[in-house]
Amino acid sequence: MDDWGTLPGLPDEAFEHDGLITKLHQRACAFALLRPLPGQLLWDIGAGSGAMAIEWCRAAPGARAIGVERKPERAARARRNVAKLAPGAVEVVEGAAVDVVADLEPPDAVFIGGGATSGVLDACWEALKPGGRIVVHGVTLETEAILADAFRVHGGQLARLSVEFAEPIGRFWGWKPLRPVTQWSCSR
Repeated sequence: MDDWGTLPGLPDEAFEHDGLITKLHQRACAFALLRPLPGQLLWDIGAGSGAMAIEWCRAAPGARAIGVERKPERAARARRNVAKLAPGAVEVVEGAAVDVVADLEPPDAVFIGGGATSGVLDACWEALKPGGRIVVHGVTLETEAILADAFRVHGGQLARLSVEFAEPIGRFWGWKPLRPVTQWSCSR
């Protein structure tokens, strides 16, 4: 299929996306905490391009994922990426996460990368199997407050991920930062 191997951290260019994608370095950090295991199920909430679900399935034999995406155009894009990079391993469900997760098979791990509200986070936490892992990324102040509350209630780890790339500034080079990501991770 490709020569990228199975370790999470495919180049962003491997995916068709609209710019709203969990970037390579942030995906790799999330997978260090999600720990894909053979046969386990991931919920990718706010699936967007499907990158997280796809990389989960590529990382462990028999791993499966359900991507939940409320925007039809993004769900269609995720399906195209799945067909190209992880055929048959990811189911993409259209709808608001808070409305659809109750009807899904309970997950071994959850990644929330878009649309993290208190209601979505609580529904995902309650559905998570014992010993399951959750990782949530937020870039807004509102989401950061939700993640701080989750950290106070459930424990786990609260971290800030900051990535910068060297880019030209005239004839010199300087650092151009990505938007910092607040990351909450926890095991149930």
